[in-house]
Amino acid sequence: MSDDRLIVALDVPNVVQALPLCEALNPVVDFYKIGLGMLTGGGLALANELKQEHGKRIFLDMKFFDIGATVESAVRGIAQYDLDFLTVHGDPHVVRAAGEGKAGSNLKILAVTILTSLDRADLDAGLMKAGDVQELVVERAAKALEAGADGVIASPQEAKLIRALPQAEGRLIVTPGVRPSGAALGDQKRVATPTSAIEDGADHIVVGRPIWQADDPAKAAQDIITELSDV
Repeated sequence: MSDDRLIVALDVPNVVQALPLCEALNPVVDFYKIGLGMLTGGGLALANELKQEHGKRIFLDMKFFDIGATVESAVRGIAQYDLDFLTVHGDPHVVRAAGEGKAGSNLKILAVTILTSLDRADLDAGLMKAGDVQELVVERAAKALEAGADGVIASPQEAKLIRALPQAEGRLIVTPGVRPSGAALGDQKRVATPTSAIEDGADHIVVGRPIWQADDPAKAAQDIITELSDV
């Protein structure tokens, strides 16, 4: 049994490695994330194949950031593939341009707030605005939603706060940094379990390494789906 609240991140280098993984996961997974790491390894072709030939939902995690005209053009190009989700950075001018680019399509634009691999020390090193990380995430989320984003990407630890925003009504919250109990954290610093992420307001959770690095990826995915069945 599948549950499209679970998005499996295909964070492998190329299609050669991704195809057998997708074949193994096919009975239980309906939603996949394809990111920059596979872009030069056939990622767009795989996204189109999974969508058009296998009826899967696709989250293209490109995190676009550029001047408005360039973002608009790039999003317009992606929109022709009839994919489901696309990420851009949450700066209002980027979000507005992405909205123009996706016009007439069903593509959902998700704004990145602050990457889940970053903490306050990382933001300081990048000369980012002072303040509590959670407060900054919520502030960026509100501004992105006001600019027209269909939803936001945020860690599970901020999902509840974002869900409480008036701007978040009817919008999507997608949470990476989700780790089943006992799984290694990897490079994620702001994490939560699948159940707690959904309970705190996330519509979808993104899980990568705990599934595709497992000895039995389909079982690992099914275990998460079973856990979500109680939420």
